[in-house]
Amino acid sequence: MTHIHYKNKDQGMFSNPLTHARHINSPKRHHRHWAASLFTPSLLALSIGSLLCNSATAQTLKLSSPDKQIVLSLSDDTGRPEYQIHFHGKSIIEPSRLGLVFASLGELGQGLRIKSSHTASTDGKWQQPWGEQEWIKDQHNQLSVVLTNGKIDLNLEFKAFDDGIGFRYHLAAQNALPANTPLAITDELTEFNIGQSVKATAWWIPSRGWNRYEYLYRTSPLNQVDRAHTPFTFKLIDGTHLSIHEAALVDFASMTLDQQRDGKFKADLTPWSDGTRVKTQAGFYTPWRTIQIADKATGLLNSHLILNLNEPNKLGDVSWVKPGKYVGIWWGMHLNENTWGSGPTHGATTSETERYMDFAAKYQFDGVLVEGWNQGWDGDWFHNGDQFSFTKAYDDFDLPAITAYGAKKGVRLIGHHETAGSVTHYRNQMDDAFALYEKHGVTQVKTGYVADGGQIKRIDENGIPRHEWHDGQFMVGEYLHSVTEAAKHHISINSHEPIKDTGLRRTYPNWLAREGARGQEYNAWGSPPNSPEHTAMLPFTRMLAGPMDFTPGIFDLAPKGLDAENRVQTTLMKQLALYVVLYSPIQMAADLPRNYQKHLDAFQFIRDVPTDWYQSIALAGEVGDYVVFARQAKDQQDWYLGALTDENAREVKVKLDFLDPNKRYQAQIYRDGAKADWKTNPYDYVIETKEVSAKDSLTLQLASSGGTAIRFKAL
Repeated sequence: MTHIHYKNKDQGMFSNPLTHARHINSPKRHHRHWAASLFTPSLLALSIGSLLCNSATAQTLKLSSPDKQIVLSLSDDTGRPEYQIHFHGKSIIEPSRLGLVFASLGELGQGLRIKSSHTASTDGKWQQPWGEQEWIKDQHNQLSVVLTNGKIDLNLEFKAFDDGIGFRYHLAAQNALPANTPLAITDELTEFNIGQSVKATAWWIPSRGWNRYEYLYRTSPLNQVDRAHTPFTFKLIDGTHLSIHEAALVDFASMTLDQQRDGKFKADLTPWSDGTRVKTQAGFYTPWRTIQIADKATGLLNSHLILNLNEPNKLGDVSWVKPGKYVGIWWGMHLNENTWGSGPTHGATTSETERYMDFAAKYQFDGVLVEGWNQGWDGDWFHNGDQFSFTKAYDDFDLPAITAYGAKKGVRLIGHHETAGSVTHYRNQMDDAFALYEKHGVTQVKTGYVADGGQIKRIDENGIPRHEWHDGQFMVGEYLHSVTEAAKHHISINSHEPIKDTGLRRTYPNWLAREGARGQEYNAWGSPPNSPEHTAMLPFTRMLAGPMDFTPGIFDLAPKGLDAENRVQTTLMKQLALYVVLYSPIQMAADLPRNYQKHLDAFQFIRDVPTDWYQSIALAGEVGDYVVFARQAKDQQDWYLGALTDENAREVKVKLDFLDPNKRYQAQIYRDGAKADWKTNPYDYVIETKEVSAKDSLTLQLASSGGTAIRFKAL
C-alpha cells in the first residue's frame, strides 16, 4: 500500500535555480535573514527544496511537508549543524543545535559539516490490527544527510509530515568505527529553541522526580518550565500548538527536556546509575525526536506522527491480541475494603473472583482482572519486591479452577504481575510465569513497577544491586523484554508504572496499553485527587503518546461523602464520556459491581461502547478546558461521541457531519441534568433519544466537570 519515490540530490547536483543559490562571506545573523527572505510562494511550492549556500563550504538544506506548510532547514553555516522550522512562513523553532557527545569520541556536533544528502517521498497507508484508527495515512518527505568532521561521519534522517517533523541520528559502522565498537553517550546536544517563546503557554509535568509520570499537569508561561517529561505541549502566541516527544524508543535513554535559557530546551537523557546516558555500539540509531505541529489544539489530537515513525509489526500473526472491556478486583483495595495481602479481607480469592466473573458474564464483559493473587503481598512489599512469587498462588486462590470457571462463562482471567521495582527478580521468573498463564488460558497481563523514581532494583553481572530510573536505558529494555517474552506465549501486556509510550504498539501489537500518568486510583487516596481539568488535559499531553489504561467508570463518586477530599471530582456523565475521550483498546469498568446496580440505565453506555475503532476524529477542544471526540466502531455503522469539560460549565455546539450522509441515526444521549454539578449534585443526569442525520447539529450542555456520551445507532 506504500509508494516510495526517491530523488537523489547529492551536494552540487542541483539544476533548479530556485534550489541553488550562492552567498559569499555572510555572517551568521545576516545569513539567516537572507535565508528567511527566500520563503516565497515559488519556493514553498517545492515538495522538497534544497538550498546550497557556499560561504566557504557552508550549506543549507531544506525539506517541506507534503502540503508545503512546514519547512525545515538544516544548516552548517555556524560551523556546526543546526535546524530551524517554519510553519505557514513563520519561524516556530529557531536555529537549534544538533549532535551527540561520547566518552571516547568527544563531541560530534561542533565542527560537523554537511558531506552529502539525498531525498525521498512516501505516499501510502497501513492497517492497524487494533487501534483508534484502522487505516493510517503515511505521507511524508524525507531528507537524509551525512555530516562529517573529517574523521567520523554522523547520519541525520528527517521526515516531514503535514502534522509535524521527526528526526533521528544514526552512527553507522565505518573505517574509524568498526562494527560493534563499544560506545558510551554522555550527552545529547539536540535543542528545541522555541520561536515566539514570549507569552507562549506550556502544559507539562516535571521529569526526574520520585513519582515518575504521575503528576498533575501544570499550566504556566513557557519560560517558567524547568525540566519536563515529554510529550511536552505548548501554544505560541499566534495560536500554533506544538508537542515535543519521541518515537520508537528502543535500547536508548528516554529524552526529557531541560530549559536552559528562556525558550531554549535541550535534550536531557535519563542516566544509568553510573552516570552514563546510553551504552551502545557503532551502528546504533537513536529514537526519533518528534515535533507535532497544528493550527489548533484538535490538530494535535488528530495526528498520527508518532505511529508513522515506528516500524511495522514484527510479531507476524497477532489475531490472538484481543481488545475488550473488563472488570476487576482492584477498586476495593484502593477503598480499603479489601487487601492485596492475605487475611480476612483478602480480595483475590476463588469465591470473589467467581463472583466477578458472574457479573462480567451477565453484562458481557470480556475479562476479570485480579490483583493480589500471588504470594509476596504480605508485609512491606513496596520495599521488598524480592519476596514476590509469580507462579505460587495464595491458598485461597485456585488458578486452575478459576480459569476453568471463566471458560464456561465466556470470561477470561486477566493476570497481574507486580514487581515493586525488583526487575531482576521478575526477569528470573518471567518465562515460568508466562508459561503458567498460557497453560491456563490467560492472554492478558497487567504488569506493575511500583517504586519511587530512581529506585528500580537490578542486580548487575557481579551480583551487586544497582538502582535505575524507570525511564533510563536499562528499563527501556526491560519493559520491551517483558513484551517480547509475553508474545512468545500469546500474551498481551498492559504496563503500569511504565516507560512512556512512543508508538511501539505498532511494532509490538501485544503492547496494548500503559498507565504513565495519574489514573483513577488517585481519586480514592490521592492528596489532592485528580482535578476537574485533569481528564481535559490528558488528551493533549499524555494521550498524544498512545493509549492509557485510566480505569474509568466510577459510579459511587464520593464513598466518603461529597465534602471529602478523596472523591471523584466529576459528574456521573463525565465518567461515561471518558470511555470515548481517553482512548484505550482495553477499558475497565472500574467500580464495584454493586455500584453499577444503582444506575443500570447509565451503565448501559459502558456495556455498549466498543474499544476498537474504524476511525476517530477530535471535533473540538482546548488544552485543559474541554474536548469532544467522535469515533466510529470497527465493523459497524455506529458512532460514539464523548465530550467533557473542566471545572467550568460550558455549552458546546457540535456538527454531526462526521456521520454517513446517506443514513439516519438514533442518538442515545447520556447528558448532565440541568442541576448537575460535580461538587453538589454529580448524579443529576438525563438519558434521551432523538433521530438525527449528518445535516444536524447538537448543542451539548456540560455541567461543571461534566460530560456527555452519545451512541449514534444506525437505523
